[in-house]
Amino acid sequence: MNNIVFGKYIPIDSVLHRCDPRAKITALFLILIAIFLPAGWYGFALIGAFLVIGLLIAKLRPGMVLKAFKPMLFMMLFLLVINIFSVKTGDLWFSWKFINIYSDAVLNTLYIVIRLLLMVTLTTLLTATTKPLELTLGLEQLMKPLAKLHVPTHEIAMMISIALRFIPTIIEETERIMNAQKSRGVDFDEGSLKEKISAILSLIVPLFSVAFQRADDLANAMEARGYVPGAERTRYKELIYQGRDHVLRILSLLILAGTIVLAFVL
Repeated sequence: MNNIVFGKYIPIDSVLHRCDPRAKITALFLILIAIFLPAGWYGFALIGAFLVIGLLIAKLRPGMVLKAFKPMLFMMLFLLVINIFSVKTGDLWFSWKFINIYSDAVLNTLYIVIRLLLMVTLTTLLTATTKPLELTLGLEQLMKPLAKLHVPTHEIAMMISIALRFIPTIIEETERIMNAQKSRGVDFDEGSLKEKISAILSLIVPLFSVAFQRADDLANAMEARGYVPGAERTRYKELIYQGRDHVLRILSLLILAGTIVLAFVL
């Protein structure tokens, strides 16, 4: 559980940490669009180089991304199995009894894995370099035009920020409950399928109870501090675009434009 880093803010002094949250959120959406464009391996290489440079500028270790990606390994293996039995195009790479592995099955799985790795890296960069309160303010400012259509932009931004903030908290609670259950003799690794299901249920029920209690405590704390949804609010910190923010947005637009060109050329 300690290996899961998604949603954690890493307090480091870097250029990316000092960027405006609106610029980082805008870059996130632009790069996400680029990831889903059919730009092929060259497009993935272009986006990957951009993200690696982002990790270096943010002074984040690449191992953090691998740790964030680790919980998805089972899903990747499941996708590979599904593709092996469903995709029957391309060159035959392996054959044994009823198992036939074609090139397209492996390549399709690899395609999905790289896309997920890029998305995990992108979201990790955002959450590790942006404080939850700044993320809330940035989302609210970007969605401000929707307020004219009576969309509760502040409430939506607050919910997203709280959800991101509670990811590491829930992970810590899960680890604490697992240790408590193990001390009482619950085995999460060994046993029959029925015993494993029972062990998971012994984890889920108290976890839900703790999560609801945390949510209730947070609601009471916000109410005690006079928080009123939809009320007019003042800001201690005002967001102001600076030169580095414009550079980040321009680079993101260039990456998106490059993947669009590659998608049409390839």
